[in-house]
Amino acid sequence: MTAFDWTDLRDRLRGTSVYLVGMMGAGKSTLGRLLAKELGYGFVDTDAAIEKVAGKSIPDIFAESQEAGFRALESQVLAELSQFPRLVVATGGGIVVRKRNWGELRNGLVVWLDVPAEVLHQRLAADDTPRPLLETPDPVATLNALLEQRRSLYAQADVCIRSDRQSPVELLPQLGYQILQTLQLNPPESAKSRSTDP
Repeated sequence: MTAFDWTDLRDRLRGTSVYLVGMMGAGKSTLGRLLAKELGYGFVDTDAAIEKVAGKSIPDIFAESQEAGFRALESQVLAELSQFPRLVVATGGGIVVRKRNWGELRNGLVVWLDVPAEVLHQRLAADDTPRPLLETPDPVATLNALLEQRRSLYAQADVCIRSDRQSPVELLPQLGYQILQTLQLNPPESAKSRSTDP
């Protein structure tokens, strides 16, 4: 298979930002950084941006303001990011739950990184990142329930890429091809001519 032509994809995107959605542990941040590098885009992780805006960690935000407070901050950050072209944005797993967020996500191309529950379990078990929503008596059952609640929302994405055991590097060309196919069917309008520095 020939190497993927990232220049062609970059030209077809015309500055349109790419938003990665999917469950916690899906690999959105890792894959997002790789995609941004290939496209010459900026990269933003919404969770990191929320912590910067709030001046505190996500577990502290949940402890002080519960999930509702976190979701309000998440929507605020997303609304700001959506004003800028040429970004790859790795979103939090629950960003799709708020209908208003879809208005912002639709300013770009939305990619669902679909990872089976058993793979998510393995990755999260090996990751010591605090996950407030999984601080329950049965985190595996909670994760499964969240995935089922959100699956139909994730499915509204423009592109769905299924990831089982592939590494982000292995997955990257496949993602490029699927985005390219989507753009060939639905070419984007030119992105807003604004600064790329959020």
